[in-house]
Amino acid sequence: MTKELTFFTPKITTPCPLPLFLASVKAGFPSPADDFLEKKLDLNEHLIRHPAATFFVRVDGDSMQGAGIHRGDILIIDRSLEAQDGKIVVAVINGEFTVKRIRFGNGALVLEPENPRYAPIRIDPDSDFQVWGVVTYIIHQAH
Repeated sequence: MTKELTFFTPKITTPCPLPLFLASVKAGFPSPADDFLEKKLDLNEHLIRHPAATFFVRVDGDSMQGAGIHRGDILIIDRSLEAQDGKIVVAVINGEFTVKRIRFGNGALVLEPENPRYAPIRIDPDSDFQVWGVVTYIIHQAH
């Protein structure tokens, strides 16, 4: 059964500046943060380098939990970046989307999960395969 994924484009026309504090936070918060306010921070400026090529997608599954990617997380994907060995990518294999770590070597292309319950996917030359984009950031709720 093929899963349909919904991709979202970032809305970068509406700035969302949030406070950025000059001081780092150690294992506590001993002093009032307002004393260290540096400037406003717009996450679009830091998380989205190529707006026309950037998309968001929500994760469904647990094959990448060892890389800190969990069900319900949102991936920021940049389609303008070239896939490099060891990067996490969103790929299309035989019409189905997946997120895996890409490995090039010994004349082989392999998509590696980060969960021992799943086997690596070896991409054969005659496979219907495409790297859709490179994962640049993972957004998930702190536990």
